[in-house]
Amino acid sequence: MTTTNILPRSAPELQGIPSAAITAFVKAAQKSIKSLHSFMLLHHGTVVAEGWWYPYRPEAPHMLFSLSKSFTSTAVGFAVAEGRLSVEDTVLSLFPEEAPKKVSPNLAVMKVRHLLSMSTGHDLDATDRTLRRKDRNAVKAFLSLPVEHEPGTHFVYNSAASYMLSAIVQKLTGQTLLDYLTPRLFEPLGIQGATWESFSNHEGAAVNFGGWGLNVKTEDIARLGQLYLQKGVWNGKRLLPEAWVKQATSKQVSNAPNPNPDWEQGYGYQFWRCQPEGIYRGDGAFGQYCIVMPRQDAVLAITAGVPDMQAVLNLVWDKLLPAIGKGPLLADNTTAKKLAHTLKGLKLIPPKGAAASPLAARFSGKTYTFEHNYETLHSLSFDFEANRITYQLTGGGKRRGKHTLAFGRGGWVEGIATLGGPVPQPVAASGVWKAEDTFELTLCQYETPFLATVTCRFKGAKLFYDFKANVALRPTERPQLVGKLV
Repeated sequence: MTTTNILPRSAPELQGIPSAAITAFVKAAQKSIKSLHSFMLLHHGTVVAEGWWYPYRPEAPHMLFSLSKSFTSTAVGFAVAEGRLSVEDTVLSLFPEEAPKKVSPNLAVMKVRHLLSMSTGHDLDATDRTLRRKDRNAVKAFLSLPVEHEPGTHFVYNSAASYMLSAIVQKLTGQTLLDYLTPRLFEPLGIQGATWESFSNHEGAAVNFGGWGLNVKTEDIARLGQLYLQKGVWNGKRLLPEAWVKQATSKQVSNAPNPNPDWEQGYGYQFWRCQPEGIYRGDGAFGQYCIVMPRQDAVLAITAGVPDMQAVLNLVWDKLLPAIGKGPLLADNTTAKKLAHTLKGLKLIPPKGAAASPLAARFSGKTYTFEHNYETLHSLSFDFEANRITYQLTGGGKRRGKHTLAFGRGGWVEGIATLGGPVPQPVAASGVWKAEDTFELTLCQYETPFLATVTCRFKGAKLFYDFKANVALRPTERPQLVGKLV
């Protein structure tokens, strides 16, 4: 990363924001939200405050979920600027070989801009129906679906539309979104180490999901916001056309009514409009935000693991937005030092409970095995003297190697774990006794929004295993598993 891509830092007052307001935002978040993972506030292109709740940290990427869509839109913007396509192109013209035998009038007039604005005309989200086709021809699956409404007249949040945008970019450029964006966006902005999950299609090609799957750092989110705030210019060089930035972030379709007010202000090209006038954002499940405030000349990046995304925005509008000024303020060293101290000490509070149990020795060193189960958990044992667990998983009908994970008592210990997920994840683990026979292990998967709680209750020769997540796209609690003493 070159020095020109290191975002400058400044005391908040020098950029017109009182440190006390940022402190109030952080304190309120800790009290009422409790699950912010990071934030970075820019004013006049300068970082005035940034914080990570340990074990989250600046150098770690974070799952973006649907905030990925704003990067997908940016890729389409580049492709349009390069003359590879127009937003007025019909979708069928880009995939004539995948057209159904009978083309409905609504499908015939569906355009790229309808994909961008989530106004394809589908009555319901088409994602599952698109990506779960047995032959894995997702494009053909999408085009075969009924289009109940005239495109452009009906908004429905539809990640399949974002996948189609990814497939279009890949077909026209021969590159995945990630590869296409690397020289055009990521390298100029200094974004390094980005990864994007992919769908393996019927031809065996990996197509980035488009609607989700991108993983970048908090500062990378802020960089995208700053590029859009600067109307497509970075370091004095135009990357995106100003016209594209305006189109992408303007209201292209109505998305009302919605019980959450910030989700009914209009939708652009994979960007949302916000309640305060002129503000727009990219966002992803559980609180991943890139908030751009043009009139305030400010950008706010947030990562989180929250079930109530509106609550986060309410806090921003209440605590931060009114405090963003236009000119420098008088220095306030005392308050600035308090803010710096607060930001430096941010951390997720470890679970509370007893550090030891008089019954621990009965269970320590014992191995419990499980019948075949959805968690792929084959066996589990505890060493309460060394503060670690050992577990074995199954896969493809076979046992896989043993895994050992250390945990802290009253604090976090870092490691790698596969419990609760299909692939190994960096985690920070902490364990406590909730009762003399009940041990609770908390796993913070700090490159994701997820905090998993595993509760193990020992009774006779059995172990009752319960798993619960802080947030999830499926139920947060899973059916109980029962292990038997070997």
